[in-house]
Amino acid sequence: MVQRLSGRAELPEVALPASVMANLRPYQQQGVNWLQFLREYSLSGILADDMGLGKTLQTLAHIQIEKDAGRLTDPALIIAPVSLMGNWRREAERFCPDLRCLVHHGLDRHDAADSMAQHDIVIAPYSLLHRDRERWLKAKWHLVVLDEAQNIKNANTHAAQVASELQARHRLCLSGTPMENHLGEIWSLFHFLMPGFLGSQKRFTEVFRNPIEKQGDPERLQELRARVTPFMLRRTKAVVAHELPPKVETVMRVELAGKQADLYETIRLGMEKTVREALNTKGLAKSQITILDALLKLRQVCCDPHLLKLDAAKKVKTSAKLEQLMEMLPEMLGEGRRILLFSQFTSMLSLIEDELVKRKIKWVKLTGQSQHRDALIEQFTSGAVPLFLISLKAGGVGLNLPQADTVIHYDPWWNPAVENQATDRAHRIGQTQSVWVVKLVAQGTIEERILALQERKAALAESMYSGSVGRKQPLFSESDLAELLKPLSV
Repeated sequence: MVQRLSGRAELPEVALPASVMANLRPYQQQGVNWLQFLREYSLSGILADDMGLGKTLQTLAHIQIEKDAGRLTDPALIIAPVSLMGNWRREAERFCPDLRCLVHHGLDRHDAADSMAQHDIVIAPYSLLHRDRERWLKAKWHLVVLDEAQNIKNANTHAAQVASELQARHRLCLSGTPMENHLGEIWSLFHFLMPGFLGSQKRFTEVFRNPIEKQGDPERLQELRARVTPFMLRRTKAVVAHELPPKVETVMRVELAGKQADLYETIRLGMEKTVREALNTKGLAKSQITILDALLKLRQVCCDPHLLKLDAAKKVKTSAKLEQLMEMLPEMLGEGRRILLFSQFTSMLSLIEDELVKRKIKWVKLTGQSQHRDALIEQFTSGAVPLFLISLKAGGVGLNLPQADTVIHYDPWWNPAVENQATDRAHRIGQTQSVWVVKLVAQGTIEERILALQERKAALAESMYSGSVGRKQPLFSESDLAELLKPLSV
């Protein structure tokens, strides 16, 4: 065991069961081997792969192996930020459909609480750890997984305290950034994983934190590293680049909630009525302006209610998608990623800038109004600035930015060809690494239906704004409109 832990011996290869509907890349298979090894020796650890390398898939494959081997006699509990709970459920349905999943959230969660033991996976948010403390502590878990485990980096929070008291055979942390500010955060994670392994908080501060952080003691740093690295598996994008395809696309769904969801539904109902009246009086072909205005307003609500010039929108102070973006960006930039961020709304880029100022993140921006375009591009290509905000119209073509390895589309565009052109600013000749393309989509809204329309009708928006002179058919059929104007769904 000591030899394997110190990396001198190969970990045994674990056969992936047929019930896992995925082909794992070699580094992902190695990750599953490592998780199984930890379980075999009753150890715990941190899977600290970079963002986008598949920590969720590796964990689900590990749980499926446990189930198929008959060891999953109690459920696996996955604690995640609210924004990622839907993603866990979808990934489980897609890759491990045999796993019975329960999402434990919302006011009706108490009704399903008694059935938790009948499921293979229970997914819950950090916010409920303290609120439903008695329930969590009473239950027995085969495995407890903390996703974005830096959420318990402060060992004194209620969430961290409840997490460390859970009855679990095995424990696992997932985090691309297990340490963000100081070594105390590593202590907090290991206090959850293996209490006592790094001593008490006071002793850890005396032995490691003060000598390393205050005196820069290299020997103590080496000693701490030697102690924790066997229980931390970290692969960076650079290390596994040769295993990745040239372009990896991820649709990241974001759930609208509260006042933003209410505003979406209010505008949808009003627009549905307006569109229906236009269709009845003017017919489909002459109602295109009305239709596009209705769809624009719905898309603006998804991006950020501040984009709407309506009194009702001014009362909504939060944007789920902007919050998700601001959770992702620091982690991505911390991993050394070079990012192109596209939006078709220049006013949305301005709202993003306001948030970047608060977080002291450096950026440059290119829109149709930008002066000294070449100087802006130079700041990004030279490496002086890691984040480039670009309006889809200004930067969709004519730019060559192979220095970027990550492309984020803040809002989906009708025409996939235009999106692809924007992505190809980075994914082009001269690019030596794989490019990660992230599409942020408001779940259950018009944005998700735009994606479906892209797939069903590749040519639907072929000439939405150009070449439409010779077009005979209307832009949308009535059935398309009915689909686009459906109520908010989960």
